[in-house]
Amino acid sequence: MKFIATDVTDSAARLAEMVTRQQGKPGFAIDSYFYRSHVTYQTELEQIVYKSWIYAGHISQIPNHGDYFLFELGEDSIIVSRDDIGKVQVMHNICRHRGSRVCEEKSGNRKTYVCPYHGWVYNTDGSLMTARDMDLLEGFSCDDYGLKQVRFEVFQGMIFINLDDEAGDFRGPLEKLNTVLGAYDLANARVADARIYRVDANWKLCLENYLECYHCATSHRAYARGHTLKELDHKVRPLNEAMWARAEKVTGIKGITAGFYDYYDAASAFGACAYHSRYALYEGYQTGSEDGKPVAPLMGHMQGFDGGAGDFQLGPLTFMLNYPDHCVLYRFIPRGITSTDMEIVWFVNGDAEAGVDYDRDKLTWLWHRTSQEDEAIIVRNSEGVNSHFFEPGPYHPEFEAMSMKFISWYLDALGRGAVSGSE
Repeated sequence: MKFIATDVTDSAARLAEMVTRQQGKPGFAIDSYFYRSHVTYQTELEQIVYKSWIYAGHISQIPNHGDYFLFELGEDSIIVSRDDIGKVQVMHNICRHRGSRVCEEKSGNRKTYVCPYHGWVYNTDGSLMTARDMDLLEGFSCDDYGLKQVRFEVFQGMIFINLDDEAGDFRGPLEKLNTVLGAYDLANARVADARIYRVDANWKLCLENYLECYHCATSHRAYARGHTLKELDHKVRPLNEAMWARAEKVTGIKGITAGFYDYYDAASAFGACAYHSRYALYEGYQTGSEDGKPVAPLMGHMQGFDGGAGDFQLGPLTFMLNYPDHCVLYRFIPRGITSTDMEIVWFVNGDAEAGVDYDRDKLTWLWHRTSQEDEAIIVRNSEGVNSHFFEPGPYHPEFEAMSMKFISWYLDALGRGAVSGSE
């Protein structure tokens, strides 16, 4: 559903009322209002998305001085670059004169950024080099008008950004994952493929779908053959316990099974989620592929296949599923009330060579197929929840537990924004 009718009576006061009403129904899916409201969407951007830590890209995308790529978030564009002395820079793609974007190509290499409108020229670190004839303005200084900088953290090769200058620390939460994430040596990994699936649905529907596996057995037959998350915990606990018992010896990574659950309300700072758990694959499955057989060389420091996979959350909108031979990153980016970019990135060992050590189609087969299936069911879900006759039902207490945690966190954050907006 690409288009929905705009409610001209919508307001911050109504949003606050709807949040309060929804908080009085814990354990139930949220009202269609939260998927349709333009006031809600704007408040989400300001109070949640722009204040959260989000994966922007990988260090391998900017290996050389002057390299850059653009990261699109909502209606905004961010330049992620390596300047002329080799430092990573993250800047708003907005000229400080009249607001034109200074960079249009999605990626490339630049010696400078030149605004195409009035010709202001910026260095690769964002500082303003020249502003044509602005010396006629008394007191004007180039030092005052560099591109606005964005907070960022580089962790194990991954670049995370936060558009809130006052955002809480993310380095500390990420450091808790040093051992379990470091096993894959992502800092030296290769991006084997990356694809954006534009889903015609509200971003929360995409995220809620990822957070639960209640639908896995019925919607993802290929995934469900190998992954135990499709079952209730008590049914697969023996498989998990057996995998946990052998994991350290087989992988060679001490502490590989350590769990961390600092996410949503339990995060140390707003939007600074850090989560890891390791779960078993079914017998006969070593990795996430069509037949469960390896599709690439072992990642980083991994020494073997333990029949397990690492499940990670890195901020509210970024997730990873890491197999011993490849890693899959999911990121959900709002692009409008009824539009979401669901991006998937496949990582392999940095020494792996396409066509020799791995076949790209075999590597991406499972999660490309699963993402196409997700797109179909999410769009159908969107069409249903946007009906005027939709009545939210109860979440499953185990399968949809993470969805409930997200919604609780989401409503609290939205409520704070709604109150400030109605004052």
